[in-house]
Amino acid sequence: MQVFTLEELNNAHKALLSTLHKCEKIEGAKLGISQQTLLTRRIFALKVALTLIEREATKLEEES
Repeated sequence: MQVFTLEELNNAHKALLSTLHKCEKIEGAKLGISQQTLLTRRIFALKVALTLIEREATKLEEES
């Protein structure tokens, strides 16, 4: 398993959070059904990734 620094985790968190906000702003009603499904799954995946990054960052902060 690859080990990341706190700075790397914070940078990744910032980038993913920006992407999440952009995805959440998209009006799903204007999309087709498959695009709506894809958008919903992307939003869920980004939230999972952000949660895991936050967990790892917390662990690193506690170790310091």
